Amino acid sequence: MSIQGKDYVTITDHSTGQSMDLPILRGTDGVPVIDINQLRKKMNLYTFDPGFVSTAACESKITFIDGEEGRLLFRGYPIEELAEHSSFLEVCYLLLYGELPTEGEYDKFRDLITHHTLLHEGLREFYKGFRRDAHPMAIMVGILGAMSAFYHDSLDISDPNSREVSAHRLIAKIPTIAAWAYRYSKGEPFPYPRNELGYASNFLHMMFSYPTEPYAINSIAAKAMDLLFLLHADHGQNASASTIRLAGSSKANPFACISASVGTLWGPAHGGANEAVIKMLADIGSTKNIAKALERAKDKDDPFRLMGFGHRVYKNYDPRAKLMRNMCQQVLEDLQVDDPLLEVAEALEEAALQDEYFASRRLFPNVDFYSGIVLRALGIPTNMFTVIFTMGRSVGWISQWNEMINAERVRIGRPSQLYTGPAQRAYVPIEQRK
Repeated sequence: MSIQGKDYVTITDHSTGQSMDLPILRGTDGVPVIDINQLRKKMNLYTFDPGFVSTAACESKITFIDGEEGRLLFRGYPIEELAEHSSFLEVCYLLLYGELPTEGEYDKFRDLITHHTLLHEGLREFYKGFRRDAHPMAIMVGILGAMSAFYHDSLDISDPNSREVSAHRLIAKIPTIAAWAYRYSKGEPFPYPRNELGYASNFLHMMFSYPTEPYAINSIAAKAMDLLFLLHADHGQNASASTIRLAGSSKANPFACISASVGTLWGPAHGGANEAVIKMLADIGSTKNIAKALERAKDKDDPFRLMGFGHRVYKNYDPRAKLMRNMCQQVLEDLQVDDPLLEVAEALEEAALQDEYFASRRLFPNVDFYSGIVLRALGIPTNMFTVIFTMGRSVGWISQWNEMINAERVRIGRPSQLYTGPAQRAYVPIEQRK
């Protein structure tokens, strides 16, 4: 049906007989959405959608995901083409500015990021306040939030230039913050960034180099790390992206908002999934135990689950998983890493895809299934896996935040609720309570 040239649906409250036409909005691609903006005002009704599984919380031009077809687009470009032809920094430019850069624009942007990698020396002292056994993600939350205490000149969120400077600083400094979190936990010296190195190479240098001897960057390792960053750069309105929009709607500074998103990503149901995959593969231990593992995963009474399979959005093969699988094989071959977990992973994938139970439920491997093995091969410890995710996703967060700030109408996030607690009741003095 249509009203004033627009599609609409009609909602009726049968208890009152009141009806209302709700416009259907259609974007460039994807599922249409029903505009319920006036529902509370005109009919005194809210919608109920735990987890926001059927709710579009914002309008965005950044990332599109077609979960049924297994498509992922950054600003309209397929992830497969970007992974083949672009670097992570080029994708950063694309997400921030909406278009792929020219050669001149890219050279200027790369130079800008390269020369913002140093941290304020006062921030370096902050690390000493953490216990040596602190989780690196806890350090990330603390240091990123503390940036707002050191970079006052870029906290005016109403100023486009200040927002841009904050974005550049975040992208540039997060590899240094992350690498130093690892070095602090090891009691090892903090290497300073080197401007002659690329983004991923510089991170590997700060992770593994020592002042007593030269450190050679392996080109395949750097390529794999760059791809990891690129594949995780953004993923629509996931929990951590929604967090930065919600935090940002209060007009908090960008570093406080980023810190909130890092805390959200830390959860095992979000950024910690690749750690869980490694643990699962280690628990399976051998290809001989694959059949038993699959049977346990089917048993609803057994707590064991196949980690790295299925996705909240994808009902097809995660396109990032295909790219990561190819890179995984390349890394292990080039670095001559004999990881028995790869054999278990490949056997598990093959068995699960041929099993009717998993196939009928469209439970395909996602990006987390192979990324953990790649990180292990590069020498990244398990407790740093989510930190790597954080580094890649930071540009997506800041792009989502900036898009929200630039929106025509910015309202502080304030979801409603379905209250099921006690009805209003009279207060009873303490001496009269039974």
